[in-house]
Amino acid sequence: MRLTILLRATAAALLFGAIAFATPAQDQNSGDVAAAARKAREQQKDAPKPKKVLTNDDIPSAPADTKPAGATAAQTGDQTAASDKEADNDPKSEASWRKRFKALHDKIAAAQKELDILQRELDKDQVQYYSNPQEALMQQHDRSDVNDRTAKIDAKKKEIDSLNQQLSDLEDELRKSGGDPGWAR
Repeated sequence: MRLTILLRATAAALLFGAIAFATPAQDQNSGDVAAAARKAREQQKDAPKPKKVLTNDDIPSAPADTKPAGATAAQTGDQTAASDKEADNDPKSEASWRKRFKALHDKIAAAQKELDILQRELDKDQVQYYSNPQEALMQQHDRSDVNDRTAKIDAKKKEIDSLNQQLSDLEDELRKSGGDPGWAR
């Protein structure tokens, strides 16, 4: 019994001694790290600034000699903005046609994504539906979920058909007005 007490006391003394020697070493390492950080900050202050790299975005796209004589930059900017608005408002302009086609294409793409999601959910519900009433009660699914999804899918398909018909009508209208068929893309 005395031997176990003696062994425990010796182990405790060794443990405390190891902790006492390890603690100053940690303080010394943290001091070294702080000194290294200070030195790195001083070197960054002394380092030269990086030079600016010119890209295509920094270079103006239009030459400066296109503005009318005596016009300021603000006046030419206002004239450009006004001409862009007129082009958008003109129903026969390319910008107007492209804007209308883009809006319709975006609606079709969004409706198609919604249809895909509904079809995936329907597939999941059909896999989870059991015709055996015992299993249906255990799974807490009934046929109404599948029927609701099917109705939503049918409505979404009708909406997509309607949007495709609107796109076709808009293409016919573009052709009749004499516009370029490439504007529909």
